Amino acid sequence: MLLLILQSQSCNKERPVRVPGCIQDKIEAIQQFPKYNPPATVRRYLYRNNYVYLFSSDCCDQFNYVYDKNCAIICAPSGGISGKGDGRCSNFFTVATEETLIWQDTR
Repeated sequence: MLLLILQSQSCNKERPVRVPGCIQDKIEAIQQFPKYNPPATVRRYLYRNNYVYLFSSDCCDQFNYVYDKNCAIICAPSGGISGKGDGRCSNFFTVATEETLIWQDTR
């Protein structure tokens, strides 16, 4: 019985999300600057059958960019003067799925 309980508990643990090296490098670069207000976040989404990474910006008037696994910018679905991003993926938040918080600056 104890074995079943331990097995069921271990199945409920989330596996750590693997992050591409260039995404990790971007996170480490953010940590070299003063903490954003609100704190910086990186979220992973499934978008057009690929995992992408949304980085929050350090100011409300800057774009929040989405990067692919090679750190190429795909678009900015939010941020900027209008708050609506760069217009290249205006449907991002309605189409993207599997939102996962990858990192939040907790300094």
